[in-house]
Amino acid sequence: MNFIPLSIPNIGRQEWELVRECLETGWVSSVGSFVTKFEEEFAKKVGATGAVATSSGTAALHVALKMAGVEAGDEVVLPSLTFIAPANAVRYLGGWPTFIDVQEDSLQMDPSKLASFIEKDCIRVNGVLTNRHTQRRVVGVLPVHILGHPVNLDPIVSLAEEAGLFVVQDSTESLGSTYKGRMIGSEGVSCFSFNGNKLITTGGGGMITFQDKKLADRARYLTTTAKDDSVEFVHNEVGFNYRLTNVQAAMGVAQLGRLDEFLSRKKAIHHSYAEGLAELGTCAMVGESSWAQSAFWLNTMRLTDPNTDRKVLHKLLKDVSIETRPLWQPLHMSPAHEGSWFEDCKVSEVLYKQCLNLPSSTGMTDSDLGRVVSVVKGIVS
Repeated sequence: MNFIPLSIPNIGRQEWELVRECLETGWVSSVGSFVTKFEEEFAKKVGATGAVATSSGTAALHVALKMAGVEAGDEVVLPSLTFIAPANAVRYLGGWPTFIDVQEDSLQMDPSKLASFIEKDCIRVNGVLTNRHTQRRVVGVLPVHILGHPVNLDPIVSLAEEAGLFVVQDSTESLGSTYKGRMIGSEGVSCFSFNGNKLITTGGGGMITFQDKKLADRARYLTTTAKDDSVEFVHNEVGFNYRLTNVQAAMGVAQLGRLDEFLSRKKAIHHSYAEGLAELGTCAMVGESSWAQSAFWLNTMRLTDPNTDRKVLHKLLKDVSIETRPLWQPLHMSPAHEGSWFEDCKVSEVLYKQCLNLPSSTGMTDSDLGRVVSVVKGIVS
């Protein structure tokens, strides 16, 4: 019985050829033509003015938040239902994540919850927005486009602007998705990831996109150890060794060239799951909002029958060599972020109990896809 993984890289001939070029020429570290090429082509692909390649998606978030001005004791608002990286990045700077709930249909940050937090849970202290419960300064909003689907951005950006808060987007899982026809990454500051399970991969790595060239130059400076004199090694401030290597960037250039192919396959996989499981009635695939085009990075099934245990289904599928993954433990429940303030996050808790991510690799065969549908139907029914 063949193993069907959750989401693995799809690597072709071009990736091998470009990586081999790096090895043969000796340009393997963070200096090399492919780093610049990857940044330029990525920015063009998502509609950004500039892009800066980093060693990971978390590194991208760390630098973006530092540039946004997060300081010790500050609060940044983000959804509870997300991978832990954005909350960790806030903590790296001495700040505190503040967690709000998500929308039940899209699983994304709920704009109405952000509005409620600002109106009911915040006050102005000497003109500064302050969390009335913690007395900490609230400085920004970090919407996270999870699982390939975009956040409903316009009301969030509008609320942030009215409250004087910055917006940094965590787009690490949603390369290729669009919001009201606008590519994610084409507005403001966005952070992406190229981890091995992402839509395109460099093995590990990330990217920050900007609409302001000066900001991109600043990020490039900070991620290159803030080096002011490359001969005498003079550093006027503390920077980070966060640059992507040329070998990884070469792989990224090849993968980026296949983005449309990967997006098309992800959508086809989603449609197969949606059609194949539609007759069950006790579960449903999480789809697209009317204002969105999802990249369907991971295809998420929601179990609506209280008699169907997500943990049991996960184990039964594992027993027949089908890899699935639950959503993350909501971060307001995480011991790692104890002490962070949060609003009522009941929707996040329900979705955590009910949702399971199904195999979504772009190289997945139709035969394997059919087997997943058949086994899920057999178990759930």
